[in-house]
Amino acid sequence: MPSAYLPDRAFIRVSGTGATDFLQNLITPDLDALPDGEARAGALLTPQGKIMFEFLIWRKQEAYVIETGADQQDAFLRRLTMYKLRAPVDLAADETKGVSVFWDESAPPQAVRDSRFAKAGVDLFRLPGPSSSGDARAYEALRIAHGIVVAGTDYALNDAFPHDVLMDVNDGVSFKKGCFVGQEVVSRMKHRGTARRRVVIVHAKGDLPATGTEIMAGGKTIGALGTVLGADGLAIIRTDRAAEAMASGADMTAAGVAVTVSLPAWTGISFPTVDPTAAADD
Repeated sequence: MPSAYLPDRAFIRVSGTGATDFLQNLITPDLDALPDGEARAGALLTPQGKIMFEFLIWRKQEAYVIETGADQQDAFLRRLTMYKLRAPVDLAADETKGVSVFWDESAPPQAVRDSRFAKAGVDLFRLPGPSSSGDARAYEALRIAHGIVVAGTDYALNDAFPHDVLMDVNDGVSFKKGCFVGQEVVSRMKHRGTARRRVVIVHAKGDLPATGTEIMAGGKTIGALGTVLGADGLAIIRTDRAAEAMASGADMTAAGVAVTVSLPAWTGISFPTVDPTAAADD
């Protein structure tokens, strides 16, 4: 079966009688709607609604497992501890290193389904630890093909809203569960439809330049490359500026390389409608 081991992932365990209430009041996903056996995207936001930490979370017996980047684990645990106060909650860093992922075929029975990929029609499962030795590039290609981004490579923490990274359409944010840190800002973005930055899949006829290279359109920067694998990659761009460029026929480039961009089909999101005449006159 296709699989890969990702060594740069780490885990935090949250347990205790108050674990659900504690997390429910802090993080973006709705834990009351989290099915057993499913790993769901989520974030702990700043009060201004930016992503401070991103993760996947799932239930394990009477506790929750949080999978995050290994470089986020310590700081995330300290932040959760700061919020704990006297809540009946136990927080601990798990010593397990890395995660194994399996897709398209059967996975070990204890693995959990990644709901981000499920939204895109892909059965992908995650299991903590080095249970697989498959090619991580195949997993990266799968992420690119379906617009699944990760912090650090595709966007910087404290610099992106949940909408920017598609958490509003992959169940990473609940707009119904009530208050959580940063909730007022992201709810306002949802109801006013003000999200302008979105994940796109980038394609070139030859190899793309390096991660971090700016994407230009009509003389304006519209975003920057994230994960790159040959001629394909990911980026978070200003969709309004991309729409203007496409309407006016302006080239999109990254370090002089011509690129095209597309929104992940599973999201149902489309580029804004632009008057070609107005775009040409701008």
